[in-house]
Amino acid sequence: MPNVIDSNGKVVREVASPAILEKDYSEKAHTIFRAVYRELANPRAGTASTKKRDEIAGGGRKPWRQKGTGRARQGSIRSPQWRHGGVVFGPQPRSFITDLNKKERRLAFLAALSDRFKNGAVTVLDASDFGLTKTADFAKLVFGGTKEAKNGPTTLVVLGRDEAHGDAIVRVARNLRKVDVTNDGALDVKDVLRFERIIFTTAAYDAISGALGNGSSK
Repeated sequence: MPNVIDSNGKVVREVASPAILEKDYSEKAHTIFRAVYRELANPRAGTASTKKRDEIAGGGRKPWRQKGTGRARQGSIRSPQWRHGGVVFGPQPRSFITDLNKKERRLAFLAALSDRFKNGAVTVLDASDFGLTKTADFAKLVFGGTKEAKNGPTTLVVLGRDEAHGDAIVRVARNLRKVDVTNDGALDVKDVLRFERIIFTTAAYDAISGALGNGSSK
């Protein structure tokens, strides 16, 4: 059960974990891998391109005669061994899009989030009266101090999509090297695994819990 802290870092209560995250997902590592692979591959532009020898301008004439020059025989200056020649097996424009069905995407998200809950890496922040205006104060809230923030665990702060104090949290967190901020609608498997600790605001936690309970996928 995650602890709920206020804007001073004091634990005020505990909140129940979503029941669906109590299941054993230990055998779903490959599903997680496929989901992360998809999330990393799909945004790739796939525009890398090199010219093959038949796309290089010039080179229609044999550079020198076949025999008698003492040099190696050559047929065209467009050959790969020549400077500015064609590239052998170079990259060509392609699509990196990989498909993964909705049930597998949901399963991967559940498995990754379940691991964070079971390892005590989830905290809930009651941001209803959030009034911090300095990065140092936020570092004290999250890490215990500014010095600790330099070597502390990587932390993802998840806001609700209509978070009342969302802009203030983003402002005080953006200069902390080990802190990143997102919202519950953008949270994905990659983000869950990339950070050592996740801090949900109460609005984000309620939204995630409701989505998991309603069977929504990520």
